[in-house]
Amino acid sequence: MELDLTLILLFVLTGLGAGIIDAIAGGGGMITLPVLLASGMSPVEALATNKLQGSFGTFAASVYFIRKKLVDLTQMKLMILCTFMGAVTGTLIVQQLDTTLLASIMPLLLVCIALYFMFSKRVGDLDRDRKISHALFALLFSTAIGFYDGFFGPGTGTFFALGFVSLLGFSMSRATAHTKILNFTSNLASLIFFALGGNILWLAGFIMAAGQLIGGQIGAHLVVNQGARLIRPLVVIITLIMSAKLLSDQYQNDSLLSLLSVF
Repeated sequence: MELDLTLILLFVLTGLGAGIIDAIAGGGGMITLPVLLASGMSPVEALATNKLQGSFGTFAASVYFIRKKLVDLTQMKLMILCTFMGAVTGTLIVQQLDTTLLASIMPLLLVCIALYFMFSKRVGDLDRDRKISHALFALLFSTAIGFYDGFFGPGTGTFFALGFVSLLGFSMSRATAHTKILNFTSNLASLIFFALGGNILWLAGFIMAAGQLIGGQIGAHLVVNQGARLIRPLVVIITLIMSAKLLSDQYQNDSLLSLLSVF
């Protein structure tokens, strides 16, 4: 594809905005994917290129959180490994199975999660007592959510944040920081397979990644300085928007199938 100055500027600004939103509450793909599709990419190229540019944003946010000592990578080794293996497995299996059932269930689950973040007393700026060990969390939840990201994807960051808050008792800032590490891990796993398939438009992805690098750091800075008063409402809003988008996509697909069945 040809990249003129207008498209380059659009990619950079899109990456910047998505990087900020994604570092705080997740869901940056809702901004970047439509832009990539509108630029003329095929759906597979857009998905693959989206993984590339998104990985830079989660990487930038992760580095910022590590520097601010909200994350200790030595304590996350098992979580990272389980997330990676889960994402690889999900990426392989999705090529063999239909995701229609999961797509129909996800909007309801995301609404329930939004309600949890809206009303739960465990969501705040203070750490609370954990309910399970870090090892059990890694083996069960990191693996499962990593698999989900490779298999389907929308709301992955929200599921990780929910687990860190509700099961490990993390504050919203710590939960968001740890979520970005595992988001980057699952993105990297999927990216490897997209690269092997030759579906990535590298130049477009790197241009958008420039904005993601800056946006990821800005978003991470806001997380550290604003805490739950910024993260909590954004998580609720983004989660509800994702739910609405999934419902809209499902409705459009069903309407199209009904129209085709007439003929």
